[in-house]
Amino acid sequence: MKLSIVIVNYNVKYFLEQCLHSVQNACHGLEAEIFVVDNDSVDGSVKMIRDKFPNVKLIENKDNRGFSSANNQAIRKSSGEYILLLNPDTIVEDDTLRKVVEFMDEHPDAGGLGVKMLDGKGKFLPESKRGLPLPKVAFFKVFGLSALFPRSRIFSTYHLGYLDKDKTHVVDVLAGAFMLLRKKVLDKTGLLDEAFFMYGEDIDLSYRITMAGYKNYYYPGTRIIHYKGESTKKSSLNYVFIFYNAMIVFAKKHFSKENARAFSVMINIAIYFRAFISILIRFFKRLFLPLTDALLIFAGMFLIKGYWEKHFIFPGGGHYPDAFIYIAVPIYLTIWLLCIYLSGGYDKPVRQRRVIQGMLAGTVIILVVYSLLNEHYRFSRALIILGASWGTLVMLGVRYLLHMMNISGFRLNSEKNKRFVIIGEKEEAERVADLLQKTGMNPSFTGLVSYHSHRHNLNGFIGHLGQIKEIITIHKINEVIFCAKDVPAQVIIDKMSELKNEQVDYKIAPPESLSIIGSNSINTSGDLYVIDINAITKKTNRRNKRLLDVLVALSLLVLYPVVAFVVRNPFGLLRNIFSVLFNRKSWVGFTQTPVIDPHRLPEIKPGVLNPLDAFKNKNLPEETTTRLDLLYARDYKLANDLNIILKGIRHAGRR
Repeated sequence: MKLSIVIVNYNVKYFLEQCLHSVQNACHGLEAEIFVVDNDSVDGSVKMIRDKFPNVKLIENKDNRGFSSANNQAIRKSSGEYILLLNPDTIVEDDTLRKVVEFMDEHPDAGGLGVKMLDGKGKFLPESKRGLPLPKVAFFKVFGLSALFPRSRIFSTYHLGYLDKDKTHVVDVLAGAFMLLRKKVLDKTGLLDEAFFMYGEDIDLSYRITMAGYKNYYYPGTRIIHYKGESTKKSSLNYVFIFYNAMIVFAKKHFSKENARAFSVMINIAIYFRAFISILIRFFKRLFLPLTDALLIFAGMFLIKGYWEKHFIFPGGGHYPDAFIYIAVPIYLTIWLLCIYLSGGYDKPVRQRRVIQGMLAGTVIILVVYSLLNEHYRFSRALIILGASWGTLVMLGVRYLLHMMNISGFRLNSEKNKRFVIIGEKEEAERVADLLQKTGMNPSFTGLVSYHSHRHNLNGFIGHLGQIKEIITIHKINEVIFCAKDVPAQVIIDKMSELKNEQVDYKIAPPESLSIIGSNSINTSGDLYVIDINAITKKTNRRNKRLLDVLVALSLLVLYPVVAFVVRNPFGLLRNIFSVLFNRKSWVGFTQTPVIDPHRLPEIKPGVLNPLDAFKNKNLPEETTTRLDLLYARDYKLANDLNIILKGIRHAGRR
């Protein structure tokens, strides 16, 4: 066996599917075996592998053993002369495996090899080549000097920015995303150190390879796409702690005690510095818009109050009591912002209508409560209406300003107005176009582009791949989707690199898949379009479901003396009311029949009731009840929950 490919997977099913398609294509003409080690994923990855890739050697772990341990499991079972450790969120070119094997054959001094990596927009990833994280190297990296001087031989030694990315070089460290290793070198150095759970194992193994007298090569003769950060979100605090603690483990293992101690102190400072920055950024991102809204509305109401009392209410002198501006207005603000949040006004991408809906609902609630108050606490309906009008205008204005500034996440109607082109042959391109429609994207334009230049004049195509740059300009395209069934990975990567300066995003549609996937930046989890028309997992649906649960629970608590006579188990109902209020249960969940594959259903709270309670006949076939759960999860509606609750109220005391 010439090559053994090892992929460790953890809950990235759609990226893994795309990766395996590209790897299988690249294995043609090569004696190779493919291992996938699954670290107890719950997203259906294992079933997908069995159904679509029966030739893959699957190792199922019943817990998450970490990257090093999982790779070692497969390496021990492998029989290849070379071992390729490959991330699941990658795509390799059709000739990548052949080229890297040939390079290793021609360079017997090579213990390991890495390749040129591009991100989801076709841009070069600097971690394709790295230096050893010595204390000064780590210092320059942690405190941003390497970013300020990316080509300096002094400061840019972490990513070796001074080395030409288009030439072959001997480097210190290989990236774990694509790490080709000579098996006899592993026999000499040992396998991955399992003291590293997720990060640092590539640095450690690279260092041990050089200590054993071999070289690590950076080879740009082939490229891969690496959707960096898909399987681990690199903006999270968890990532900061795991990554930098891995550096401490490395230092203690390989440096002298004095250097290791100095390195550990510096890394610990870096951990808390980065953690503080991460918290600050997250706090700013989440609260920037609500705080801006609150401040502008409060300032506006303060000015409106002054103008209104001076010219209309107290023209001869006088003013509203201080309680209005310091108590009433904050209460109004809280109700308005809460209603906007519940209507999805703070979700991204921004939708102006949701802001209007939330503001309108909040104003109605305020006016209704206002009318029930003692006259002493009724300050002015006019000020409420004027404040709501000002608030609506200022919030819409802020969002429009952020839209005009082209700030990520604040593009108005960015999904609805997107313009797509799909590159492939007619049958597959039409299938992907239909898939795009079913996801609810509702693009304003979808054009089909032929992969072959001599077929572009057939009905339905607007041009061919060679004209893609002109097509993007003329049709004002936002997103390009490649059909992996028709367009080779090498061509896809070529075009992404060629068009990397165009203001477009790229996605790839794997063959026979219900997904269209890609990634726009390191901080995104990847734009993932899957047929899930109105899935229960959507943020707005989860929020609305929770709100309905609380409202129903409070209503049943108030009406308990009456409802208790209807419910079969009154004490069970009381228990369930508090279980729902404390978020341990939901009023409606899945039927939980034994035949249901849990990987096909998202995780939600256990339900007191289930979709079966909407039917008089509860003895439906198991296949039908399974289908009910799938429909409930994929096309969630509040009306369905209400219908199930009303029809199943007698069973609301169920355990």
